[in-house]
Amino acid sequence: MMKRILVILTVIFAASLMIGSVSAEGIFDIFSSSSNSGNNESNFIVGFNPEFPPFTYKDDGGNFTGFDLELAQEVAKRNNWTFVPQPIIDWNSKEVEINSGEFDCLWSEFTIDGRESDYTWSDPYFNNSQVIVVKNSSGINSADDLKGKTVEVQGGSSALQSLNEQNKTFKDTFGKLTEIRDYNTGFMDLESGACDALIIDVGMANYRVGEKFSDKGFKILDEPVSHEKYGIGFKKGNTELRDKVQKTLDEMFKDGTVDKIAQKYDEYKISEGLIHK
Repeated sequence: MMKRILVILTVIFAASLMIGSVSAEGIFDIFSSSSNSGNNESNFIVGFNPEFPPFTYKDDGGNFTGFDLELAQEVAKRNNWTFVPQPIIDWNSKEVEINSGEFDCLWSEFTIDGRESDYTWSDPYFNNSQVIVVKNSSGINSADDLKGKTVEVQGGSSALQSLNEQNKTFKDTFGKLTEIRDYNTGFMDLESGACDALIIDVGMANYRVGEKFSDKGFKILDEPVSHEKYGIGFKKGNTELRDKVQKTLDEMFKDGTVDKIAQKYDEYKISEGLIHK
C-alpha cells in the first residue's frame, strides 16, 4: 500500500512541475494527511481491566460488560461517539498506555486516592473500600489473624499502594505479601490454599462471595483495610475531554440513568456506593 501511495505521489508531483498547479509543499501535506487517517476523534476508547467484576469483566457470552462499561457506553452514545472498550492485559502498564494515546481514559474501578497528580480526573462517583477475603474454613476472623499469613494483592492496584503507604505497619505483620497479575489467579490460590487471604475492592469481593461463587466457601471480613473513591482517569492535561465526559455523567446522575444502571448490580451493592452531587 505504501509503495502504491509513493508511486501516485511521484506521478502527481511530476505533473505539478509540468503545469505548475501544485506545490511540493502541498504534495507533502497530502502525504501527511494520508498517514494520519487512522485517527478518529469520534471514537471513545476506554481502557479497563477485564477482570474487575462487577465493574468491568467478560460475561458468560464472552462480551465485555459491567457497571463502569455501561456508564462509559452511555456517555459515548450521548456524545455521538463510537464506544471502543479496550482491555488492559497488564494493569501495571496502564499509565504508559494512556500517556502514549492507546485509549482516551481509564474507567475501571479506578481509585483516585494516591494518584491525584498522575492523571486528570473526573469528579469521584463511587465510594470504595478495600476488604479482606478468606475461606470460611480458614479460622481467620479479623485483620489481626493475618499475622504470619500469606496474603495476595494485585500488582499496580490501589490495594497494594495502600499497604505500602498508609497501612505499612499492618502489611509488616504478614508472613508474606505476594503480588499477582489478576484476581482470577488470586481466588484460585485462595481456594487451593496457596494463600490465606486476598485484599481486594469490596465490589469484586461482593461479586466473588455472592451467589455465583457460593460453593467456594469464601467470606469477607467485617473490618475494611482502607477507604477510597473511584474516578475516571484521563491523560494529564486532557481537561477538554474530561469536561465533556463529566458534563454527560452529571446529566446521567441527574436524570436517574446512573441509578438505573446501578440497580442491575444490586446483588453486589453498587447502589450503596454511588456519590450523588
